[in-house]
Amino acid sequence: MKRSAHVFVYLVLMLAIATPYRIASADEAAPPAGYTNYTVVAGDSLAKIADKTGTSMEQLKAANPSLTTDVLRIGQVLLAPGFVAPSTTAYTRPAGLPAGSIPISGTGATFPAPIYAAWTFAYLSVDPVAAVNYQPTGSGAGKKAIVDSTVDFGGSDSLLKDSEYKTGGDLQMYPMLAGAVVPVFNLTDDKGKVISNLTLDRKTLSAIFLGTITKWNDAALVKLNPKVTLPNKPITTAHRSDGSGTTEIFTKALSSFSDEWKTKVGGNSTVQWPNGVGGPGNAGVAAAVKNTPSSMGYVELSFALENKIPYALMVNKSGVTVKASAKTLQSAMSDFAGKFDSKLTVTLVDAPGRLSWPIAGYTYVIVHTKTMTDCNKAATMLGYFKWSLTSKEAGSMASNLGYAVLPGEVRSQTLAKLAEVTCNGLRVLP
Repeated sequence: MKRSAHVFVYLVLMLAIATPYRIASADEAAPPAGYTNYTVVAGDSLAKIADKTGTSMEQLKAANPSLTTDVLRIGQVLLAPGFVAPSTTAYTRPAGLPAGSIPISGTGATFPAPIYAAWTFAYLSVDPVAAVNYQPTGSGAGKKAIVDSTVDFGGSDSLLKDSEYKTGGDLQMYPMLAGAVVPVFNLTDDKGKVISNLTLDRKTLSAIFLGTITKWNDAALVKLNPKVTLPNKPITTAHRSDGSGTTEIFTKALSSFSDEWKTKVGGNSTVQWPNGVGGPGNAGVAAAVKNTPSSMGYVELSFALENKIPYALMVNKSGVTVKASAKTLQSAMSDFAGKFDSKLTVTLVDAPGRLSWPIAGYTYVIVHTKTMTDCNKAATMLGYFKWSLTSKEAGSMASNLGYAVLPGEVRSQTLAKLAEVTCNGLRVLP
């Protein structure tokens, strides 16, 4: 064989090896009725494709009998039963709309209310058309409102239940930032001097809310606070009286801290409290603690800072005493990086890191992803969310209020999910 022939054969072989295997392209083979072509992209697995297309691995394999292995190639085209591919055409909002002409209604979690108020005001200078109105009614109310489609978006620190996803039809949760839930207290010593420094560990915090530690000078508390003169006074606990994501974070943390709490009470947005007084919203619990001597409650960090209520340090899972801050929140988020489920949700409590705050959680917005029909409103709302997630100004405001912005990997996942939202069949974000 001549040298030129050898070279030709070699080049053909190299080209065959280097070229990604493809079954067909969407243009080359129209899918049968009830199916849509899905083209494999980098990072895809059969499980991920099943999640993206709302099918199962078994359905994908049945629709694609040539799939004899789970190994996929970039560019490979699969038949996806019932899948409707997202539009590649983006909606464009008309120019010249009057200031404040697009009202956007949201309601739900009180946890992020301070930062949402700050962001809403700041965003007016970015997009004067947007008139965002968020009412902090509690996560339970926020979930119900978006499931019932009585608002444009819901706010929640509590995760949607399967039944709520089913009733809502096309709901998606998007993490916006993380916050710390802190044990706040109102305490003076036996001489009337205000006590502003207190350290708790996982066991003592659970015991206080279980009612097995009933006095401030309990031996376990004294041991943790050798430099504090704790008084011989009964402890009154305060908790949320409404359905609350803050409660869900707090009680899930207590369930991780204490098997007794997990068995007797559990972790949820509403629980049967063993003792104490109730108040509505983070503000209601803050007020209850502030107005009740010798009391302890739990609130999101910004409410403790705003109301100037002392909050306890915690001995975390690693045995390190930590203070709630953006730094210890970032550590907790890092501990659970890559742990998001297919619904883009994860629980952040009882993180194992040395510097991690143990009672933390993401706060989410919830929107309908396919059934919005007012595209001006949809584009304005998602533009507000995107700015909140990516703007340095928005991030600085969040940090100043004690929240932590999303880590880069989580932010990228969230933005990618937001980019999938459609209105009247058109992609909402450009």
